Amino acid sequence: MEQHSKILDCTIRDGGLVNNWDFSIEFVQDLYNGLSEAGVEYMEIGYKNSARLLNATEPNPWRFLDDNFLKEIIPEKKFTKLSALVDIGRVDPNDILPREESLLDMIRVACYIREVDKGLELVQMFHDLGYETSLNIMALSSVPEHQLIEAFEMVKKSPVDVVYIVDSFGSLDPNDIEHQVKKFKSMIPNKQLGIHTHNNMQLAFANTLTAMKNGVAFLDSSVFGMGRAAGNCNTELLVSYIQKPSYEIKPVLGVIEKHMVEMREKWEWGYIIPYMISGALNEHPRVAMAYRNSDDRDKFVNFYDKVTSPEASVAPASK
Repeated sequence: MEQHSKILDCTIRDGGLVNNWDFSIEFVQDLYNGLSEAGVEYMEIGYKNSARLLNATEPNPWRFLDDNFLKEIIPEKKFTKLSALVDIGRVDPNDILPREESLLDMIRVACYIREVDKGLELVQMFHDLGYETSLNIMALSSVPEHQLIEAFEMVKKSPVDVVYIVDSFGSLDPNDIEHQVKKFKSMIPNKQLGIHTHNNMQLAFANTLTAMKNGVAFLDSSVFGMGRAAGNCNTELLVSYIQKPSYEIKPVLGVIEKHMVEMREKWEWGYIIPYMISGALNEHPRVAMAYRNSDDRDKFVNFYDKVTSPEASVAPASK
């Protein structure tokens, strides 16, 4: 199983949700070179969403990837392939070049279950342009079974290469992951699977290994675990654990030492009590993230009372 798995590092894309994609060009270049030396198969270099559609006024190169900019910062493609993520309704088809004119190899489409039809339309377009594709169905822990069955009927017929099991709230455990993988395999036997975990309950690594051992090919991770709220499965853990001769841990440690120790002092991510509580309650971490930005950030009992009291107006799981 391990030989068939591939690591997709999403430090820039998911980590950008922590610091509003405030990454230096030097960091992104060092990360790309480090991941290539480490033998990591893919790096997600950001979002390919449209600044115009999101009415964004400030330039944000990793959130609104531009192909010309990419060619400037990565003048020479190395071992690691590049991917970008798009959201339904936030991508302009006119911004997407054919694959042979772009540095990107893969475009991943993130959507909620109710938008799978729209997600698959984008997948078809990216597939026709020559890209590898994936469909990342978010917030799986709250999807009713009948919706999944309907969605998978469409997925089966689409050209999508990889379908992701996404533990958006960091609320699943290895048994849940095994159950989801078996369900996905039985419903879409013709597709490769991927796993994207969050570390709210310190289970991102265990959940990723469980998925891999059950035949999931694409493993999402981020260096030093840098990702939204509790962060993701750590790239350095996967590189050191998976028995693949092409993996080499030292280049990843070099990136952490040079850049990320300092970043961790400036921006907060990782296993933190309010994120643990939101994971245990199967809630979106947005309420916990807002709480961590307030003066009460370390009043954990107060946070617990706030989100578990009957009148708590916890934000719904949808967008």
